[in-house]
Amino acid sequence: MSSFLLVSAVLVLASIAIGLVRILYSRQAADCMMAAQLVGTGGIAVLLLVAVATETAPTGDVALMLALLAAFASVAFVGGMRGTGSKATEGADK
Repeated sequence: MSSFLLVSAVLVLASIAIGLVRILYSRQAADCMMAAQLVGTGGIAVLLLVAVATETAPTGDVALMLALLAAFASVAFVGGMRGTGSKATEGADK
């Protein structure tokens, strides 16, 4: 069973590599953020798969902390985009 989980982790890592290519060639901030979220989610999945395959609980704890940080990154990105948009509309009204 652990070999199946490790193979699954490698497949998830391959999808993360494709997401990294998307980050390198994207010019829009939203696309980059979505690709970064994909990388974060994939990294969490890999850590959880490895934690179950190797039966190490601390690896699962690290994955859960990364999930929490990824949520905060999304909130910060949306907050930053709202701040940018409101400044642009303030300048248009004047």
